[in-house]
Amino acid sequence: MVPFQISPEQLQSYEEQGFVLIPDLFDAEEVDLLRKIARADRELEADAKGPLDKEGKITKIAVRNELREDIYSAIVRSHRMADTMEKILGGEVYHYHHKMTMKEPKVGGAWEWHQDYGYWYNNGCLYPLLSSCMVAVDRSTTENGCLQVIPGSHHLGRIDHGVSGTQTGADEERVEKVLERLPIEYVEMEPGAALFFHCNLLHRSAQNLSEHPRWMFICCFNAARNNPYKKHHHPCYEFLEKWPDEKVKEVGGKQWEELQARMEGVG
Repeated sequence: MVPFQISPEQLQSYEEQGFVLIPDLFDAEEVDLLRKIARADRELEADAKGPLDKEGKITKIAVRNELREDIYSAIVRSHRMADTMEKILGGEVYHYHHKMTMKEPKVGGAWEWHQDYGYWYNNGCLYPLLSSCMVAVDRSTTENGCLQVIPGSHHLGRIDHGVSGTQTGADEERVEKVLERLPIEYVEMEPGAALFFHCNLLHRSAQNLSEHPRWMFICCFNAARNNPYKKHHHPCYEFLEKWPDEKVKEVGGKQWEELQARMEGVG
């Protein structure tokens, strides 16, 4: 495997647009393992909760703050993920949390316009030195509610957020004015593609009205020098031990074998 290294041009795109899309950051075997494990993961299913959108539809999300011996953590710890985040954030990073979002066919709800720093600010992070990477578990299209972003909106700084449905969303009047000046981009992604995006980038996603699921795995990182000044429900700084990229298949393969054995035992 040739190690992935983000290019100067991709870093410039991130700085200017607030995001950069990397096709095939994870190969077909890796993303197939991730998909199979996530679909069979009963603990993940039990953890999945979600706020309602304005029309009462739900997008389930399972959030984990701790790293384990599983495929999710192997992705977080992988050099292609952690090293890229260090390039993006300009220094040492640590694992802030990771999550799986699950938009099921026909019933998956929308996420309203928001910035991640719109609420991470309240967790005691003084600077917007946080970034996320969204990995496509399924094919993500306009029809099944792919991510929508407003390129360059991270330059606006943090926007006030309030309740929208039962979600936390950006000030609607301000977003309306932003959209008069900046375009919307629909980020369609094939499985294994990864979108790195700034914590102040305005983004949303529509309901999934298609016949196809749209699951996304999201890894969130904070700069070590941006350690929160107070304890909150997401972690404060802890040294991040990185793993070789090959560990994604190694750990994932073992986890899948264990899940299969458990399912056969139940059967």
